[in-house]
Parts: sequence; C-alpha cells; structure tokens
Amino acid sequence: MSEMAMESPKLSRKELKKIKKRIKPGRLAKREAIAGLLFVSPWIAGALIFLMYPLATSFWYALHNIRITPLGKRFTFLGIGNFTQIITGDVEFLPQLISYVTSTILSVPIIVVFALIIAMMLNQNIKGKGVFRLIFFLPVIIVSGPILGMLSEQGAGSITAIDMQAITTAISNVLPSQLAEPISELFSNMITILWYSGVQILIFLSGLQKIDRSVYEAAKIDGGSGWECFWKITLPTIKPLILLNCVYTVVFISNNDQNPIIELIKSSMFSGTKEKGYGYASAMAWLYSLVVLIIVGLFAVLFMAKKDVYAKQVAKAKKAMKKERRLEKKIERRSARNAKKIERARHKRSYKTYDGSGDY
Repeated sequence: MSEMAMESPKLSRKELKKIKKRIKPGRLAKREAIAGLLFVSPWIAGALIFLMYPLATSFWYALHNIRITPLGKRFTFLGIGNFTQIITGDVEFLPQLISYVTSTILSVPIIVVFALIIAMMLNQNIKGKGVFRLIFFLPVIIVSGPILGMLSEQGAGSITAIDMQAITTAISNVLPSQLAEPISELFSNMITILWYSGVQILIFLSGLQKIDRSVYEAAKIDGGSGWECFWKITLPTIKPLILLNCVYTVVFISNNDQNPIIELIKSSMFSGTKEKGYGYASAMAWLYSLVVLIIVGLFAVLFMAKKDVYAKQVAKAKKAMKKERRLEKKIERRSARNAKKIERARHKRSYKTYDGSGDY
C-alpha cells in the first residue's frame, strides 16, 4: 500500500491552485465590485450613523427608567423591567397590538390584490392610460401628513354610517367578536386603505411591462386561455414583486400616523408619570418592532421565491466539488505520511551493516 501511495501522482495541489485561479474574479469583476461598493458606501454610512446608532440608543433607553431633571437625564437601570411591565401591567398596549396584527394581516392582501388588479387594467392598450395612472397615484401625493388626518376626521375615508351599521351587524352575526371587530374596522376604513395602493400599483405596472408579449402569444397559440396565462405566466413572473409590495405595505401601515400604537408610544414618551417616559416608550417601540418583523417574516415565508432546478443543480455541483477537494487533500496528506515512513525506513537500513548471515 505504501509503494502504491508513493507512486500516486501528486497533482492535488496543482489542481487546487488551478481551480482557485479559475474561481478568482478577473479585473473587470473586481472593478465592478469596487464601483458597486463606492455607490453603496453613502447608504452604508447613512445606515450606520442614522440607523444603527439610534437603534442602539433606543435599546439602551429601553433598559432604563429615564427621568428628565433640570440637571439632565437621570438613568435608573431596570433590565427587562419595562418589557415585563408593558406585557403584564399595560391595559392598552396588548389589546391595541392584537387589533393591529389582525387588521394588518387582513389589510395587506386586500391592498396588494387591489393594486394588482388596477395595474393589470392600466397595462391594457386603452386610451388615456396616463390620466388613469395619475388618478390612482394622486392620493399618494395628496393624502399625506395632516391632510389624511383631516379627511379621516371628516369621515371622507369611510363608508356611510347607515351602510356601515348593516355591515357590522351582518359580520357580528356570523363571526366571533375577536374577528368581527377588526373586520368591521377594515370595512369602515376601506376607502383610506385603498388610498395606500398607489406605490404598489406602480411597482406591479413596471413588472407587468417587462414581461415579453411573445410569451403570451406563444401560450395563446398553444391554446392557453387568459386565466391560464395569468396563473402560468403573469403570477410566477411578478411573484418577487408581490413580496416586495407586501413588505412595503406592512411597513407603511405600521409607520402610519393614523396607527393607534404610534400614538400610544408618543403619549407614553411624554407622560409625566414615574413609570413611563423615554425608557418605557422605547421598550414599547421594540416590542412593536418585533411584532412587525414577525408579520414581515410571515409574508416572506409565503411569497419567497423558491430556487429553480438549475440553481439546485449548481449548488449540488459546488457541494460535490468541495467534497472532492477534501478527499484530494486527505489522499495527499496520507501519501505524504507514507512517503516519510518509507524515507525513514531507508535511512535506518542504510546505517546498518551486513553480518554475512543474509540479514541486516
């Protein structure tokens, strides 16, 4: 076995070097990577300064009870005291949070589906497409900030009281109170919710315009109907945009000024009580952010694009190549050990003398 190991060609290192050279990016790829980093560097610097630092400060505040005194801020370390107090003692936060989760899970699919339908309609070859696009995007520009609050106070974003009473009664007779209340609120704010779909319509519209028309023509020649083209061509193509719009909608609804949890956090921040303040509001904001991340993760799991067959084959080939490299290294180490043993044995035999009996 040792002689066979010695006679085996030592090409593993050379092959590994060749493979590494092939894997290393060329000059053009390096230049493109450097250019990409230069373009992204302002965002990275902005994220570190204006995002990471405030997040760290907010988490530090959440662990303390902060009192504003004439001499400055006075910190009292509480650990997870603010979090436990919010979960166990706050009578407003948890009900508002449950209502927010239910309404968000119900609102996001309605907004995204409405935006997709309108985008498909606006993508048709009709006259005055620019005017219709302006009409659907105009609420995004107008209905922002205090204007949305004024319209909501005047009831412009809700259904009339008579129709709403009938809808609420019908829902309450069918569903339990835990689901009837958020669904009724969803119908009462239906017009306001549909105002949020302007950006999503533009995103879907840009994705639909990038689909090659020849694909639809080929499908129709093969006998595919419009319904089959939608499920087989349109929906798989814009699936990443569905995830993008879901995430955007969740973030937009969560940061909206009309969100009651945002108002609750603001009131807790400027409360004059000993228990509340900056630290209490920071802990409340962190719990709220965790719930928002869970909702985003839920939509990501539902609409995350799966790897295609080609990507799976590439990953499998890379895994097999790594396994082959480990085997080559193992064989190389074993052959090196065997070569050293044979070399030591030769040296021992060379120092021995022949005694004439035929033995060393």
